[in-house]
Amino acid sequence: MRIATWNVNSIRARVDRVVDWMVREDIDVLAMQEIKCKPEQFPAQAFEDAGYELAIHGLSQWNGVAFASRHEMTDVVTAFPEMPGFLKGEEGPGLPLEARALGVTVNEMRLWSLYVPNGRSLDDPHYVYKLDWLTRLKTHAADELAKNPRLAMALMGDWNVAPLDSDVGDPTLVPGVSTHISPAERSAFEAFEAAGFTDVVRPIVPEGFTYWDYKQLRFPRNEGLRIDFILGSPAFGELVTDASIHRNERKGDAPSDHVPVLVDIETEGEDDDRPMIF
Repeated sequence: MRIATWNVNSIRARVDRVVDWMVREDIDVLAMQEIKCKPEQFPAQAFEDAGYELAIHGLSQWNGVAFASRHEMTDVVTAFPEMPGFLKGEEGPGLPLEARALGVTVNEMRLWSLYVPNGRSLDDPHYVYKLDWLTRLKTHAADELAKNPRLAMALMGDWNVAPLDSDVGDPTLVPGVSTHISPAERSAFEAFEAAGFTDVVRPIVPEGFTYWDYKQLRFPRNEGLRIDFILGSPAFGELVTDASIHRNERKGDAPSDHVPVLVDIETEGEDDDRPMIF
């Protein structure tokens, strides 16, 4: 199987690119972020014509997450337990939940499409919201592994955190001033490793950005960020045979500012009909 994540930055604007890439790369499951539409506005027909079924969670023209899969999706949920909400100028519990998380089960694998809050600035309430959001997600993921240590689980999406200095090529990010690189954000990201989840792509693709701002020729200058990740449980990591970052999808007409991140998964019995090579 081939499983991928992609912040598509408006699926209605890029549906042809996304579906063409999925067919060309033989993608089985794609987690999408920033679809920027409600389910009834999603261009479903193009995906269905290509053989994919959909799970969609979008509330407005902002945010939004989705899955396209060739395989049946079950146990679909649009939030993780205790997921915090956000409303500018308001604090406390009971704030409206944004469309930032979508969980599905495919072939006994628990998959999440995640669009982590941006944070905006270090003194913005959105930054506190971001850290709380990551902490609650980590707690849920750790609880799931505690209940079932052999669960093949993947947390996929736009994390809006560049965990290593080598993940930062954008000169506008300044330590102590900018989000995405603050010690608290990096610590929140690292906490997932302590909870049993590891970046299953980096060991195979140690270098490479996944996002380039549209401004100031960031892409031609390769002044990007690595902020899109697939974090897997031990059981999921054992299934990964290869990984790739598809940088070329940032080229051409009207690309997203993010590119797809992909893993190849070897599922049980997948090789039974393949010819033997000596």
